[in-house]
Amino acid sequence: MIPDVKLLLMFMSLKRLFEEQENLRFLLFGGKGGVGKTSCSAATAIWVAETHPEKKILILSTDPAHSLSDSFDQDLSGGEVVHIKGFENLFGLEINPAKEYAEYQKAMQESSQQIPSELAPMMEGFEDITDMTPPGSDETLAFAKVLEFVQKAEHDLVIFDTAPTGHTLRLLGLPDLLNSFFGKIIKVRLQMSKIWGKFKTLFKRGEADEIATIDQMQELQRTIEEAGKELSSPEKTAFVIVMISEAMAIYETERLLQALYEYEIPVNTIIVNQLFPEVLDCNFCKSRRAMQQRHLEEIRDIYDDFNLIEVPLFNDEIRGVDSLRELAKKLFD
Repeated sequence: MIPDVKLLLMFMSLKRLFEEQENLRFLLFGGKGGVGKTSCSAATAIWVAETHPEKKILILSTDPAHSLSDSFDQDLSGGEVVHIKGFENLFGLEINPAKEYAEYQKAMQESSQQIPSELAPMMEGFEDITDMTPPGSDETLAFAKVLEFVQKAEHDLVIFDTAPTGHTLRLLGLPDLLNSFFGKIIKVRLQMSKIWGKFKTLFKRGEADEIATIDQMQELQRTIEEAGKELSSPEKTAFVIVMISEAMAIYETERLLQALYEYEIPVNTIIVNQLFPEVLDCNFCKSRRAMQQRHLEEIRDIYDDFNLIEVPLFNDEIRGVDSLRELAKKLFD
């Protein structure tokens, strides 16, 4: 059922999300690749930063194929939080999975090397577990980095520019996988620590480092558990799906919605992006518009109880703060 005109007008702005969730702390954008997630998340970050100057905003990308730097026309790829030029309260970061993975490998290797050679026969099998990497390897460690920002609460609002649907689905499931993985690792390391304790009078080395490693793993596990609670809170978290008006995008959106419901991630907003305008002297444009309009009717019918926002296709690429402001007008006004 297509809403009447008054209802449609009320539904067509992202403002409603911020009005209904005054304590919103985490805002995730996701959907099929190439639908404009990064542009929409960056435009939202700018709108919030300019309309809520008292808030400290962080936008970060978990997409391996980063484009957040392109959107802001500023390098955010260093793996550290960067001040967005022109804003006092807006910061950006492209998470570097390779860097996080390398640091993890180094820590695990150093920990393994601390095992005394005299205990090697007794440690048979433990080294293999120590050298294991969590499910998803570098992707998992990148998500662990995300969890740090969820827990630290250094920013009033954290906006996530997530990877395409397949990666996002794995990201949503990683807390359970990580929790299970690190739980096993911690048990093994505790066993090793007890054994080492019995031999500490013979081998006076490694004990302090071992305790530090166990503490770090336990802290990460606690972080994962707390982050899972935060990201499933309807008061603190919202997920915005970005899609285009095509059959495959509808399929991808359904798949993503099922996962969001399964992991109890709050979602009630969908952006239908890149809608062709009516161009009478262009047969290709008319054909594309007709196709989009057919699917748009289907989208309105399927998602009639969602906050549905329709955004036109822009003449030029959306890059730089001025272009993002123009997109923000379409999303919020």
